[in-house]
Amino acid sequence: MEKKLHLLETFNARGSDGKIYEVRGYEHLARIDAVPDMLAQWEPTGLAEYKLADGRHVSVHKDGAMTLEDSGVTLEREPSSADQTAGSSTA
Repeated sequence: MEKKLHLLETFNARGSDGKIYEVRGYEHLARIDAVPDMLAQWEPTGLAEYKLADGRHVSVHKDGAMTLEDSGVTLEREPSSADQTAGSSTA
């Protein structure tokens, strides 16, 4: 079975080391080969993973906490500008 990653989201996170990291969330897709003459169809497998822009793996725990596997640095998602403007609407 052929598999590929599909980019779902990109966001910045502040590490416990004070650095800002770019985190990318991917879903795993699998190719469906039911009919050989069809164009390739890709379906989600239900698996997702997070990586830094440089390819290092990010562990996401059940409580939503994120950790860099190679160093143990914890990451906290930075609010995006869209998040900040959504909360500051005037009525």
